[in-house]
Amino acid sequence: MQKKLQGLRTRQNIIDKSLQLFSVKGFFNTSVNDILKETKLTKGGLYAHFKSKEDIWYAAYERAVDIWKGIIFQDIRKIANPFERLKMLIDRHLGVYIGNHTFKGGGFFLNMLIEFSGQSQTKTAHILDGFERYSSLIESWIEEAKMAGIVKETINSGEAGSFIVSSFYGTTALYTASKNPSILQKTINQLHFFIDSLRTDSL
Repeated sequence: MQKKLQGLRTRQNIIDKSLQLFSVKGFFNTSVNDILKETKLTKGGLYAHFKSKEDIWYAAYERAVDIWKGIIFQDIRKIANPFERLKMLIDRHLGVYIGNHTFKGGGFFLNMLIEFSGQSQTKTAHILDGFERYSSLIESWIEEAKMAGIVKETINSGEAGSFIVSSFYGTTALYTASKNPSILQKTINQLHFFIDSLRTDSL
């Protein structure tokens, strides 16, 4: 039992250290030796848990998703009003997830998408699928508000969801480059304004 627990801890350490390396240096610029240096493992110790650097990346990606979900979605479903739920999601994504530098290199998913575009169709599709599911979730919340009669019937929920997600990643790129927190706050303010503009009682 003790040996199994130690193996699980070693595997998790590989994932966590590799996630930060990939975030800062990128996948292609992170070598196996970089991972060995960070984890203080031998090659044999590393390959006892993962067959390749690519396998490590997929595990790191899933770990990044879990961390992101923990920040963004904790107790968010307890907020009954979909408008307030959307505003909380905006605050957490930009103000907490990005603003608190969850990953050393900034926005892990955006960084990986840019790096893999034109280099790995499989990994690009994997990341884009996550973006699309995020957009679809936001779309469903706007549809929920529409069903409740508090969103204008003329609003295209899919386009609104895509706009919000695009705003997140455009802002992430600018903030990562500048480290200017006002960029995050301005986008938060404008997205809140956008959410309010969807309401049936807005002018």
